[in-house]
Amino acid sequence: SFNSLNHDMTLTEFKFIWYMEYSHRMWGRVVGLAYILPAAYFWRKGWLSRPMKGRVLALCGLVCFQGLLGWYMVKSGLEEKPDSYDIPRVSQYRLAAHLGSALVLYSASLWTGLSLLLPQHKLPETRQLLRLRQYAHGTTALIFLTALSGAFVAGLDAGLVYNSFPKMGERWIPDDLLAFSPVLRNIFENPTTVQFDHRILGIASVTAVTALYLFSRKIPLPRRTRMAVTSLLAVAYMQ
Repeated sequence: SFNSLNHDMTLTEFKFIWYMEYSHRMWGRVVGLAYILPAAYFWRKGWLSRPMKGRVLALCGLVCFQGLLGWYMVKSGLEEKPDSYDIPRVSQYRLAAHLGSALVLYSASLWTGLSLLLPQHKLPETRQLLRLRQYAHGTTALIFLTALSGAFVAGLDAGLVYNSFPKMGERWIPDDLLAFSPVLRNIFENPTTVQFDHRILGIASVTAVTALYLFSRKIPLPRRTRMAVTSLLAVAYMQ
């Protein structure tokens, strides 16, 4: 990489990249210890219920798996590819797996913490409330998919292909959208398609969050739930 592409890089510039990577690894290890050590202490003290023990074990396993995925991802960026003079970069598949795993770990930890801190609302199971819950789950899945598509954008540097919005260059649908064969490869390996998909998913996510908010306004909800939906709307538009 240094010989073929970055021979003009100074030691100071290299140190910046090195420390970014090093601090990310150290922070990950601190997070792991901050999770596993108190969990072991609470377990030993007998403060965990049987269902909570299962959840704690699953989350501890996910913390370790996340670190392993990070190593596996970085490894792909260090492998010498024969007859390739491309910019060395990590596999977009492994990057998406690393990000997806982190999101699952974060969401599960937050959900567990809030479940313990806040008492669950006992709401009447009306048809409207069930529909709102289903729609919220669907919106969650869409946001998760949008975030994963962002990992493919980052892994392929697909954000550099087009920098105009809402059109991509002069066109709504670019010419090279399905340039790769077979067609399915475009979704994961064609930078133009990856950026196009991310845009569509992003717009769909904001639309879904807006619809969820408007639908929630028609239902009598507790203050905490209403605050959560309003916060979601604000964060979606800020993003």
